[in-house]
Parts: sequence; structure tokens; C-alpha cells
Amino acid sequence: MKILKGPCLLSLMISVILLCGCVDEGQKKETLSIAGSTTVQPIASNAAEEFMKKNPDVIVSVQGGGSGTGIKMVAEGTADIGMSSRELKEKEINAYPDLKTYTIAHDGIAVIVHPSNPLSDLTKEEIKGIFSGKIKNFKEVGGEDREIVVVIREEGSGTRATFEKLIMKKIKTTERALQKPSNGAVKATIASNENSIGYLGIGYVDDKVKVVSIDGIKPSKESISSGEYPVSRKLYMITKGEATGLSKKFIDFVLSDEGQRIVDEEGFIGIR
Repeated sequence: MKILKGPCLLSLMISVILLCGCVDEGQKKETLSIAGSTTVQPIASNAAEEFMKKNPDVIVSVQGGGSGTGIKMVAEGTADIGMSSRELKEKEINAYPDLKTYTIAHDGIAVIVHPSNPLSDLTKEEIKGIFSGKIKNFKEVGGEDREIVVVIREEGSGTRATFEKLIMKKIKTTERALQKPSNGAVKATIASNENSIGYLGIGYVDDKVKVVSIDGIKPSKESISSGEYPVSRKLYMITKGEATGLSKKFIDFVLSDEGQRIVDEEGFIGIR
């Protein structure tokens, strides 16, 4: 067996020390878990990417699942920050009184149809009639003779909860509606079905779908910020108790000028 001496032994010792140092550094990395609303998810994901560039010793994970899931996870301690596109419900406040909400952006829920649909405006009552199943054909609201396919979000979605609160009131959505697990899935369904109508967060709107005005008002930065658009809301990040440590640092980043630019770039409206 060959015994290392002098420079060779010293070189090996330095390599081992450096390797151990790398392992130690990896073990020192802090982690931050964020979960919830698929509406807020693009903001959080892009903010996380920039945040990690500024803080290379931090790993931030972001997952969807819906507002209800995010609220439950942060309340139970399985996520550091919850994302929600709706306000806390009374039963959630009672069950988890220590939850703290932080408004990070403004948003509007856009009613959308396939680009080929000539329909451009609906009243709130007409929308309620369509989503309740009372109105079954677009010709009943001035459109073409097309049987309507209603597309909605799944139970637990903050987007769905806000839409039902502001538009449906206490009227139930038709049982024939197609339920989708995310804003992206709603958009893909509308984009592929000429007879469909649905809703999603304004940040997801692109040329694959067509936005319908509500009572003559289109969702825009101005109409949403002023509250003139009838389906406007706030977007939230939620912590268990006051945000501290890494959670506070991340939320502060989202609320900074740089973070709010990310909000704007994602198609939402910053709170500044």
C-alpha cells in the first residue's frame, strides 16, 4: 500500500476539508414552504426565484392546491405561508384565530368565452342565469345559437368562492358545470371549446380566450383598483401569527418595489 507524504498528503487533507465545508454549507440552507391559491402561485413562484438569487442560502418551494388548502396547511403548520385569493371565512377565523393576512395585490375575475364567440357584454343577472343553468343557450343573451357549456373552479377554490359571493349570491351553480382544478385548466378548456364560458383571475387572460364585459365594464387596472369592476378582489399571503424570520423577509420582498413589479408583470395590480 502506498503511503502519501508531504504535498500529496497535504493536498488530500485540504480536499477533504473543502468537501466537508461544502456539505456543511448545504446543511445550513434554510427552507420556506408556500402553498395555496393557483391565482397567487405565479406571483409567489417568480418572487421565489428572485428571492433565492438574492439569498442563495435559502430554498423556497411553491405549490398550488387552492386557497382552502393553503389556509389549512399554514394553520396546521405544514406550510410557512399560505396563498389565498379570497378573504378568510368566518369558520376559518373561528377555527384558526391566530392567522394573519397580508394583502399583496389586487385582482379581478374575468368572465371568458372562446375567441370565436361574438358575445362581448353580459349583465350580472345574465351571468347568474348562465352559471345557474337557467340560461342554456347563448342566443338567450343576444349571442349565437350555441348550447352553453359552463366551466367553473373546483370546491375550495378562492376564485370560485369570490365569484359565487359577488355574482351568484345564494344561487347555486348548475350541476352540469365542468369543474377544473386551476385557472390554467379553466383557460385551456375555454380555449378548446367554442360553446364554453368560464371565469379566471385576470392575470391568466391572454389571446387564447376572450373577456366579456360585465354591465359594460371591462376588467382593467383602473376599474379593478377603483372597485368599479364588479368582480374585484384582493390577493393574500397568510401566516400563523405575525410573520417572522424568513416568512417575514419573503413577504416584505413581495411588498417591496421589486416584488410589486413582479405582481404587475404577472398581469395583476400592485397595491402601491
